Amino acid sequence: MLNSAAFLNGSLGLVYLGLGIWILGEKLIEENTILPLHGWLENLLQGFTWFFLGLAVRFRKHQLLHITGLRLCSVLAFFTAGFLCVTSIWEAIVSDAVSVKMILDVISFPAAILSMFSTFSGSKYAGTDSEIDGAGFYAPLPGEGGSGGDKINSDASLPPFEKAGFISRLTFWWLNSLIKKGKEKTLEDNDIPQLRREDRAEMCYLMFMEQQNKQKNKRSSDSPSILSTIFLWQWKQILISGFYALIKVLTLSTGPLFLRAFILVAEGKEAFEYEGYALTGGLFLTKCLESLSERQWFFQTRLIGLQVRSFLSAAIYQKQLKLSNAAKGLYSPGQIINFVTIDAYKIGEYPYWFHQIWSTSLQLCLALLIIYYSVGLATIAALFVVILTVVANSPMGKLQHKYQKTLMGTQDKRLKASTEALTNMKILKLYALETHFKNVIEGLRKEEFKWLSSVLSQRGYNLILFWSSPIVVSAVTFSACYFLGTTLSASNVFTFMASLRIAQEPIRLIPDVITAFIEARVSLDRIAKFLDAPELQNKHVRKMCDGKELEESIFIKSNRISWEDNSTRATLRNINLVVKPGEKVAICGEVGSGKSTLLAAILGEVPHVNGIVRVYGKTAYVSQTAWIPTGTIRENILFGSAMHPYRYREAIEKCALVKDLEMLPFGDLTEIGERGVNLSGGQKQRVQLARALYQDADVYLLDDPFSAVDAHTATSLFNEYVMGALSTKTVILVTHQVDFLPAFDSVLLMSEGEILKAATFDQLMHSSQEFQDLVNAHNATVGSERQPEHDSTQKSKIPKGEIQKINTEKQLRDTSGEQLIKKEERETGDTGLKPYLQYLKYSKGFLYFFLASLSHVIFIVGQLVQNYWLAANIQNSSVSQLKLIAVYTGIGLSLSLFLLLRSFFVVLLGLGASQSIFSTLLSSLFRAPMSFYDSTPLGRILSRVSSDLSVVDLEVAFKFTFAVAATMNTYASFGVLAILAWELVFVILPTIYLSILIQRYYFAAGKELMRINGTTKSFVASHLSESIAGAMTIRAFGDEDRHLSKNLGFIDMNASPFFYSFTANEWLIQRLEILCAIVLSSSALALTLLHTSASKAGRCFSSQIYNCFSLVHTAQLHLNLLVCLSIPKYQFSKMKS
Repeated sequence: MLNSAAFLNGSLGLVYLGLGIWILGEKLIEENTILPLHGWLENLLQGFTWFFLGLAVRFRKHQLLHITGLRLCSVLAFFTAGFLCVTSIWEAIVSDAVSVKMILDVISFPAAILSMFSTFSGSKYAGTDSEIDGAGFYAPLPGEGGSGGDKINSDASLPPFEKAGFISRLTFWWLNSLIKKGKEKTLEDNDIPQLRREDRAEMCYLMFMEQQNKQKNKRSSDSPSILSTIFLWQWKQILISGFYALIKVLTLSTGPLFLRAFILVAEGKEAFEYEGYALTGGLFLTKCLESLSERQWFFQTRLIGLQVRSFLSAAIYQKQLKLSNAAKGLYSPGQIINFVTIDAYKIGEYPYWFHQIWSTSLQLCLALLIIYYSVGLATIAALFVVILTVVANSPMGKLQHKYQKTLMGTQDKRLKASTEALTNMKILKLYALETHFKNVIEGLRKEEFKWLSSVLSQRGYNLILFWSSPIVVSAVTFSACYFLGTTLSASNVFTFMASLRIAQEPIRLIPDVITAFIEARVSLDRIAKFLDAPELQNKHVRKMCDGKELEESIFIKSNRISWEDNSTRATLRNINLVVKPGEKVAICGEVGSGKSTLLAAILGEVPHVNGIVRVYGKTAYVSQTAWIPTGTIRENILFGSAMHPYRYREAIEKCALVKDLEMLPFGDLTEIGERGVNLSGGQKQRVQLARALYQDADVYLLDDPFSAVDAHTATSLFNEYVMGALSTKTVILVTHQVDFLPAFDSVLLMSEGEILKAATFDQLMHSSQEFQDLVNAHNATVGSERQPEHDSTQKSKIPKGEIQKINTEKQLRDTSGEQLIKKEERETGDTGLKPYLQYLKYSKGFLYFFLASLSHVIFIVGQLVQNYWLAANIQNSSVSQLKLIAVYTGIGLSLSLFLLLRSFFVVLLGLGASQSIFSTLLSSLFRAPMSFYDSTPLGRILSRVSSDLSVVDLEVAFKFTFAVAATMNTYASFGVLAILAWELVFVILPTIYLSILIQRYYFAAGKELMRINGTTKSFVASHLSESIAGAMTIRAFGDEDRHLSKNLGFIDMNASPFFYSFTANEWLIQRLEILCAIVLSSSALALTLLHTSASKAGRCFSSQIYNCFSLVHTAQLHLNLLVCLSIPKYQFSKMKS
């Protein structure tokens, strides 16, 4: 910021000095005198002031002492520049003339704001990096290596954005290398630079938590809200982006003043001899400044949104690891995934719209002020229409909030059912239940579709209301001019039209701002409620070993243990248990007797414990249902621990995995599919056992680990694993295999939540009839409960040093083989019109799109006819003012009908395509073979049926239509300009050619960045889905921090292409806007040289001065459409049975 202030102040100073010297030279040459002094001396004094202020700010960057005087100067400059800005605007409006001095005075005000902000806050920025380094906020994520910190701090490995200077950041020049690389080759994941450390998820999460802790310390009564904490965390960046928004609004508002000045020059009312040339240069500089400020505004707000989204994703992940059992009943896995894939994204998009709230209001006020000095009291009529439009939308805004909230709720229900069906697809196919569950999901979608129709219809209504309001404003204003007797001339009419163009942008943006606000508010409420959900309270359950010899490993004394607080009957009652170090305890009993709940209570999973539960030492846990996350077998066994060959070899041998590794194509480096789909039930259970053994814990809790293996394997595992490898460990084993009970030190017989007996096997056989019945029932059914699996568990030992050899041989032998988990496919290169045609083919899409486009074409033609009528007859004395206004108003009001038709067909297009895409996707998923689910992570599929489908539901149809409409507007404006001044064809054609070249140069990289962003999004959803399923195991091993770090890595993996994608978008738009500024300035220069008429000049500038909007939206919407069309590509992959 200091660099920005110094550069802007210094530049202003040089321009003021140049203007003063030029005026002085003119006086000496023409009048041979330097009197009066105020003309040139005032400019010289302002020039010296701004120049030395820039030097002072620049000097202050390196010297932060003695800054009181500089701050005082910046405050004085702020008030002086503000006064000059207001008086210059007033003078320009009153005198119907614009000078270079006036333009400089207007620009000096935002420069003064930047200087003052820099001098008061710059010292805080200067120490930020060193403070963060010193505090140790950032540590390399697992997998970055031990030298990760050095790598980040070395200049060679710094991201290009972090190394870029002020000018490079302002013009996005630092991105050229990536754009060039994308043109030369297809971008891959490793071609994308890393994020700055302050943009990474870990840093965002830590900075938010630090701010939240500060707020908690300040007010101990209540917890600070997420929204207020985000604002306090990001307030500096919000102010900086707001400063850029202010510059954009001020520079944009100078358009009508330039137009008025050019019309006066065309009428021969020049203020000085070369005013036309000076205005041309000023116009070009103003449009360039407008582009630079707007692009930085959007870039900064997108960056804020990225940081907020990353924090929310990390917070949601950490929260789901802490959810209590009651909270888990309220939030399904599908709903939690929705929070990350949909809600967090909607909140992350809102900062982009945040400054639109006040900037559009300011822009509207400035436009009305200029309109007032163009048409006088008739402005009151325009203001009345604007107020009426806003008031008419107020009740609709409440309805839209209700619709959006209900729609999100129905999405949660549909995604919950989809998650359950996709997770258990193998069972559905084995029992031929696909049709039933498909009908259930379709029924939920039908309810969701009803609310989707309401939301889209409401959005269509908003579009009609706010797009037609500028037409009504102009009609009502001109009518008021007639009744008030206001004289209409070329200068005031075209100034009014240009001011109306300024006013119509904020008016037309209101629907988007309202939609973004409502969506963000609903999503924030949902996430805030989730983050406030009850958490597990197990602080007093575990007690780590302090190195002393202990008398007990587990101690439980409780008269009531329950999953629910208000339960009338406790799950466990009167539990008194003491397990000494090294003891082996078995728990047996009938189904539902409370065996697994007892283990859960020891782990601290049961929330309501009336008594004491203590565990001494490190705990390992093997669940009854195997939890195997996606990864290699080695990664599953190590589970984040360092590799110790001897310990690893022992874990493989004791769990009888030697033969299995020899049969697998890549040995222990074979990737296991999600939930271990390419392993048998016994293999998954043995991998779990190996994972627990490798952790070298003190206490082992085994929940019926032999239920999935045959009798021979169970015996081998019991002898080698429980009685061998764990001979010195404390073991609590839940089992139904009574054959193993005689070997235990103690056997607990449980029934209806109570421990009936606790004794050795022999004692129980003699003293407990219930135990005898249990043993007899087992003996009667022995041999029929388990089917033998492939005997790969024969005792085998691996010679020392042979593990790596097996892996190497497997990899060499199977180099042509593939891992089970397939990398997500993405199209590369230019897809041409394929995505567009693919979208339009659904449900009469071509018909609706043609009718919507035709309606917009008629609307554009009508506007051209309307403007032509006004320009051609404004100075025609044979046409009365009443006729002039009546025809103009009639044309405008008739165009509202075509806006209605356009919105109607766009809504039909969106609803039809959305429902067809969903039906086709759902059918493809239920017809897909199990090999597809074995090789595709669940999160990747959920990403399609949640976030991608949501974008298709709500965005694609509108963005698609508006992209085409924006293209039509652009070429219509160029056509008008070429007709009015044919000489400009020599400027327009090269400009169009250059814009096409720039877009092609950019799209090669831009499309790949968007595609990579789409594919990496599924990693976040997949890891979250796995962690929800294995949360209990993760907590049991105390592995929350490693999984959180892994999740942060996935978030950054997705955030990086997203960051460079929206930055590349700004890179493109900025260059297109500069081309528009060249065309506009060339038009001004040509009209000045050709001495054209006032009406022709007005028509040229009124059609061209805001043409950049259309070009910008064309580029933006093309990419938005591209990223939204991943679902149709996904449907027709090889999924059919």
